[in-house]
Amino acid sequence: MDFIIFGLVAYILGSIPTSVWIGKAYYDLDIREHGSCNAGATNTFRVLGKKPGIIVLLIDVAKGSLAVLLPYFILGSRIDEERLVLIQILTAIMAVVGHVFPLFANFDGGKGVATSLGVIIGLHPPAALLCLVSFLIVFIVSKYVSLGAIVASFMFPVLINLVFQVESFWLRLFSVILAALVIITHKKNIRRILKGEESKMNLFKK
Repeated sequence: MDFIIFGLVAYILGSIPTSVWIGKAYYDLDIREHGSCNAGATNTFRVLGKKPGIIVLLIDVAKGSLAVLLPYFILGSRIDEERLVLIQILTAIMAVVGHVFPLFANFDGGKGVATSLGVIIGLHPPAALLCLVSFLIVFIVSKYVSLGAIVASFMFPVLINLVFQVESFWLRLFSVILAALVIITHKKNIRRILKGEESKMNLFKK
């Protein structure tokens, strides 16, 4: 029952379509019909601007972290560590799936990058920090948000398996699965980058 309950809660949290709701409530538009037609923080920055973009980013990260941390705070003291890790990994997957296929937005969501960052923060904060640093470096240098996300997602399993050498087999496996999921959802961006057609974004431009 723990797996079912927390899995459903995580999916519902992930399904909160922040960019869609903010776009419709305050700008009378569906973010999925503008820019890259993606319901994520990056497209929100591009279409609506920095303020709504930051709000969407923070909420999408928070819903991923909350999904993973709820089992820890509620069950942490009464189940063994390996079972807790398994439940947290399930909630991490379900939160990202919810963001990509949101129940509250006709299953048409974003690519799950911000929510993935949120679940990484909940699972392994030091790895999350290094992933964020790698994202910022690649993004600032290349001005490609998608390239930064791809590199950061690739860094996660490297950090978990090789740098921190986490003992949990399930967390090590999940790190590979999450990286693969993020890279797969960015396959169109990869093709555009290779063709020189990917949109750039200047972090410091007003």
